[in-house]
Order: sequence, then C-alpha cells, then structure tokens
Amino acid sequence: MKIAQVAPLYERVPPKLYGGTERVIHYLTEELVAQGHEVTLFASGDSLTKGRLIAPIEESLRLQKQKKDPLVYHIIMLEKLFQCMEQFDIIHYHIDFLHFPFSNRCTRKHLTTLHGRLDLPDLDILYRHFDRIPVVSISYSQRSYLPWINWVGTVYHGVPEDLYAFYPERGKYLAFVGRISPEKGVDRAIEIAKLTGMDLKIAAKVDEVDKEYFREIILPLFKKAPVEFIGEIGDEEKKRFLGEAYALLFPVNWPEPFGLVMIESMACGTPVIGWRKGSVPEIVVDGKTGYIIDSIGEGVKKLRQIDRIDRKDCLKHVLNHFTASKMAQSYLSIYSKLLYG
Repeated sequence: MKIAQVAPLYERVPPKLYGGTERVIHYLTEELVAQGHEVTLFASGDSLTKGRLIAPIEESLRLQKQKKDPLVYHIIMLEKLFQCMEQFDIIHYHIDFLHFPFSNRCTRKHLTTLHGRLDLPDLDILYRHFDRIPVVSISYSQRSYLPWINWVGTVYHGVPEDLYAFYPERGKYLAFVGRISPEKGVDRAIEIAKLTGMDLKIAAKVDEVDKEYFREIILPLFKKAPVEFIGEIGDEEKKRFLGEAYALLFPVNWPEPFGLVMIESMACGTPVIGWRKGSVPEIVVDGKTGYIIDSIGEGVKKLRQIDRIDRKDCLKHVLNHFTASKMAQSYLSIYSKLLYG
C-alpha cells in the first residue's frame, strides 16, 4: 500500500524532546515501512524515517531560535502533498482540521487522526460544515464531545515492543512527565509529594503561553515539597527516568485524549496513578497496573498500596494492548475499509 503520513511541523518526527503526536507518527510510519508498505512522511527536514521524507522546512518550528509563522509552512506542506497526491493510495493526516477545505474536495481517500481535545465550543460549528470527513479517535472518551461526526475507528497509541527496558525493582521517587500547564495538574502532583514526603521529579517543558503560570503559581510550590525540576528530556533519558520511578503521577485536569506517557511508564514496569479524566480509565487497569483516583487524598492513600501492583503486569498490559504493531494493524484495517469498503 502507498501511504502518505502528514505530520505537524512543530516538532521533529520523532521529537528531540517533548512531543507525543510526532512520536506516535514516527512509531506508526516506521512500523508500516517494516511491514512492507511504501510510506512517504510529510514533516520537518530534520525528521528521521526509513520511508521517503518530503519537507517544507529544514528544521522543526518550536526549537528554532528565530520564530516562524507555522501557518505558512503548513500551507506549503499541503501544497507539496497535493502536487503529488496521485502517488498515494491513502493520505493519513495528523494536522487537526487545517486541511479540511482541501481534502474535502479531493477524490483521493484520506483520514484524519484527531490528537487533541474536542471539548472546545467552536469545534461543533466546524464539524457541522465538515461532517463527512473521516476521522479517527485515539480513545473512546475523546469522542464524547462530538459523537455524531464521521468516526471511522478508534486506534490506541502504541510503542515499539523493544523500546523500553523493564525495571523489575521499585524506585524511590515519584515521576511527572509532560507540560507545565493548568490542565496537566502538576500542582496536584506537588501536593501529593508534600503530603507523602516522597521526592517528586518533574520532567516537563514550559511553553511560552505557560511561563507566567509556571513562574507565579508553580515555582512557589517547589519550596513546600521535595521537588526536583529537571525540564524537558528526550527518549533515552525518559527510559531511565520512568523505569527508576516508584510511580508515575498523571494528575490531569482536562479530558486527556490519550496520554502517551502512561503506556511509556507501564512499559518500564512503573505503575500509574492517574485522575479519572478522559482516557485514563481506558489506559490504566485500576488495581492491576496502577490506580485511578478522584482526589489528592485518594492519591496519597493509593501510593501506600503501590506494592500491591506487580510491575510485570504493567509491562504485560502494554504488550497486550499498546504496541506499535497493533496500532499499525488497526490503521491498516481502517485504510482497507476506506479503500475497498
């Protein structure tokens, strides 16, 4: 099958540091190539792939010193795609709704994986205009805000089976990986660390839009709990960081569409303590691979019960449900359905 994967340009594929969407696109692209498909990746020029790379810009946007207009380069990427679209059996978009007016008028089969939140009010208006665009969710909970649009499947993210090393021994610190932002709930993680007296290591990026929140709200909390702020980390650092943790805290305060770090943590054997929001109940098996909680107090209580979780069960759960090969097979099934009915 000849497949185009169309990635956002904000991060490299795969990302050098933070970036869940681009990381998943990388795993999917490489797995499809490994299975014998002809894949073209539309992404930034610093991306790494065994497929063919077509790039509208040399370097991913976020880490460039001189800021560029993202819309300009995404439009150029779409132009490059449409110039050669007849080469592909199917086009798989990961750029939200930017391409909708174009792809809606094309005869080439396509689908769009929606990687973001869908509870924003203007999205309902948008999808009233594009209600026939075939879309894929990354969790069933993600669909709840727009259940009526043209869903053609739900595909959970997956990681390569050999990517993460299994750590059989329980670590001594709590881990937080993600963004410093109100919806990611790092303040809750800090409060749990304070109440338990456990060390909390925070590996997170701070976007420009969240710098004031970080400075005014989060930094003062560091003085009240045993916190070490590490900043952004790449894949190699993340493996050890997660594997040597006692537990991953996932205290989200928004309808999390998936939460890749949860399966990354479990792949290392480290259980997850996550808030009952969005996809968390679909990813974590309560009492088996971690705990699903509704309050800080409950989080403190469940941390004391982590020794009941077998770290081998965390790894087995990932191997059974969240591998790159399973993800690729699910997408191939959707591709075939769209192409052949």
